[in-house]
Amino acid sequence: MNDNLSDLAGFLSTRRARLTPEDVGLRGEFVRRRVPGLRREELAQLAGVSVDYYTRLEQGRSRSASVDVLDALATALQLNDAERDHLHRLGRPQPAKRRSRPRPQHVDPASLHLLDRLDAASSPAFILGRRLDVLAHNRLAGALITDFLRLPAPQRNQARFVFLDPHARELYEDWKQVAIDTVAMLRDDAGRHPDDPKLSELIGELSIHSEEFRTWWPRHDVQRRTTGTKGYHHPVVGDLTVRYQALNPSGDEDQTLIVYTTEPGSASDTALRLLANWHEGELDMADQTPEPHGASDR
Repeated sequence: MNDNLSDLAGFLSTRRARLTPEDVGLRGEFVRRRVPGLRREELAQLAGVSVDYYTRLEQGRSRSASVDVLDALATALQLNDAERDHLHRLGRPQPAKRRSRPRPQHVDPASLHLLDRLDAASSPAFILGRRLDVLAHNRLAGALITDFLRLPAPQRNQARFVFLDPHARELYEDWKQVAIDTVAMLRDDAGRHPDDPKLSELIGELSIHSEEFRTWWPRHDVQRRTTGTKGYHHPVVGDLTVRYQALNPSGDEDQTLIVYTTEPGSASDTALRLLANWHEGELDMADQTPEPHGASDR
């Protein structure tokens, strides 16, 4: 079974397993079950496809499905928008001859200028690329999380930081949830770029060195970067909570600008401003000249 068929099989199986008969209105089904979740025949009936055809899909024995079938399965499985798109990418893979090797990513000057302006507004901000590579960040984001640009280029990656840097476990208020979300975002990237060798290397590295990653990767959870809140235990300014928003100002779907904000006048807002002042003081003491915090050749 090739990787794409294996991913489709795993995704369908895990999504089916998380649903109960009650979830889909089969309240009269009280027959004892050997495994949790819907049976294949139940899901096939809900989606309006034959049991044999669905079984071939879930076992990785069918290379492609129609848009209508995938939509029907997505509805029956109660998938959200990110999961639905992921199912379509796995179920209707692009022919290999039309695939192209991902090109190095570059951050345009306008985006770097925007990072600087957000710095002036005491808003940490950074740009993520494919496989959660950190392509650029402003000074406040570096002070809050870590200065990725001081790391060797192959290590400037959010997933590597979350799973392999001991500081991350102390920094995030809810490290486990951050880590689970990170796995789900990597899984989304894997669906969009199934032939990315660097992504395969990253997944292999994380699987070798992190027991948690090995446990969560087979769950096939998928998530996009959108909005939410995140708590930090910062060693300098203490606890703070930020609200984050994912933007796409460059038009490149593989680059995402993440902006952190705080409630004006709140303790978290004060903490961020103190952190900005502290960081500037550190720069002055080190007699450093400010330089653009942008990386590009990833």
